[in-house]
Amino acid sequence: MISVDGLTVEFGGTTLFKDVSFAINEKDRIAVMGKNGAGKSTLLKIISGTKSATRGKVSAPKDAVIAYLPQHLLANDSRTVFEEAAQAFAQVFEMQHEIDDLNNQLSTRTDYESAEYYELIDQLSTLSEKFYSIEEINYDAEVEKILLGLGFVREDFNRPTGEFSGGWRMRIELAKILLQKPDLLLLDEPTNHMDIESIQWFEDFLINSAKAVIVISHDKAFVDNITTRTIEVTMGRIYDYKVNYSSYLQLRGERREQQQKQFDEQQKFIADNQDFIDRFRGTYSKTNQVQSRVKMLEKLPSIEVDEEDNSSLRLKFPPSPRSGSYPVILESMSKSYGDHNVFSDATFSIVRGERVAFVGKNGEGKSTMVKSLMGEIDYDGKLTLGHNTMIGYFAQNEASLLNEENTVFQTIDDVAKGDIRTKIKDLLGAFMFGGDSWNKKVKVLSGGERTRLAMIKLLLEPVNLLILDEPTNHLDMKTKDILKSALQDYDGTLILVSHDRDFLDGLVSKVFEFGNKQVKEHLCDINGFLEKKKMENLRELERTGKKG
Repeated sequence: MISVDGLTVEFGGTTLFKDVSFAINEKDRIAVMGKNGAGKSTLLKIISGTKSATRGKVSAPKDAVIAYLPQHLLANDSRTVFEEAAQAFAQVFEMQHEIDDLNNQLSTRTDYESAEYYELIDQLSTLSEKFYSIEEINYDAEVEKILLGLGFVREDFNRPTGEFSGGWRMRIELAKILLQKPDLLLLDEPTNHMDIESIQWFEDFLINSAKAVIVISHDKAFVDNITTRTIEVTMGRIYDYKVNYSSYLQLRGERREQQQKQFDEQQKFIADNQDFIDRFRGTYSKTNQVQSRVKMLEKLPSIEVDEEDNSSLRLKFPPSPRSGSYPVILESMSKSYGDHNVFSDATFSIVRGERVAFVGKNGEGKSTMVKSLMGEIDYDGKLTLGHNTMIGYFAQNEASLLNEENTVFQTIDDVAKGDIRTKIKDLLGAFMFGGDSWNKKVKVLSGGERTRLAMIKLLLEPVNLLILDEPTNHLDMKTKDILKSALQDYDGTLILVSHDRDFLDGLVSKVFEFGNKQVKEHLCDINGFLEKKKMENLRELERTGKKG
């Protein structure tokens, strides 16, 4: 068991949280929830030992392994993917090297009776006992299993880590952590760069193979599937619920209702007593009663109602100009980069008003297809955009393309045209950028704020084909729900590239699956697609078993 005792964090005269205590038991799978700035990531850093608390302590058994996956990290560029993942066993390899070195010294020395010789024997004995107590592992097989599960293919194993994007580097770091078989696994937004199949594999691993887990995540489906306990950080304290996220939301609502009722009753009690004090102050016969009530009110502990995030995002897409009946038609379309074929013979059409999802493992061609639709890259075959098709495009890296030196206001003012320029401040306010934010430079904004700012551009002119490539990365659950609601009301054609099942649920009615150099059309929603894929995966596993 790992215990958190009386943690207090203060900085700049502000208390982030105070006297936070809870225990982490084996097999606990805990979601940490709370509004932005409540201290969730700080709590994980303190438990991991990468940050210190002002007061309090984290206690763990001597040999406990606590592994931490932060939101942002960078793998070593000089190693291959396989070598970097194998660093999980660096301590074991170092031990083996040290044993070999001690054996070599003992075999070459002749001072058998010296104190130094006996010291070497003691060192070798202690180290060997520790080394041989470690469970025998086929290290190469373990590394391979984890890397394949996280979406790498064998051809990636010998590629330098420097060739991979930040999302793939995060998976390499995650592989290292999982291979350590930690007693406590701390995860800060682990699914931001994972595709649906990798998330499913990861969920299965956490449920069936991991020990204790604490996770911060905006992926509601992921959190619901893996966690059995929810710790909410709010107003400098915590509430500990022994339930998953959905049940926590219900219990939290009931708790807040009860708090509000008690608060209202207390306010009435205070008002009644204050009225008595004001009426009879100075009245000789009531002096003792007045003084008694004044003292009682001074000692009365105040009832607090937990804060709610009342900031609201009012998102509405402009009405869509009418397009032709088929905004997108593909005929025998293929795309290759040199000898690497991404997909071949893609043939499909998208009907006006349809809502479709592009899904599949990373690297299978989803974003390549989107870039082809946008005319950003060449391809073979025929691609036709229908009559009067007007595209609005949100790229996967849209937020990072913003000019970091511009202010929030300048960012929108530079692209706004016509009458909308008179309403920029209203538009920014609707996206939770108040007056105190207008002059902030983009470089100081969080990932979620940058994504919201980039999204405003989509509202500046009407479009009838909206293409969104991973729009929910860095958005919290509330903002994702608001975006989803706006897209449900959008009257144009929608193409969504996303790994977020909860976001796609109820939003799309057709799924295009990218994989094995093909694009397959599935006439079902995302839940139907996932059920179908799970069955296919089981049959594939059975076939593999028969071969072996």
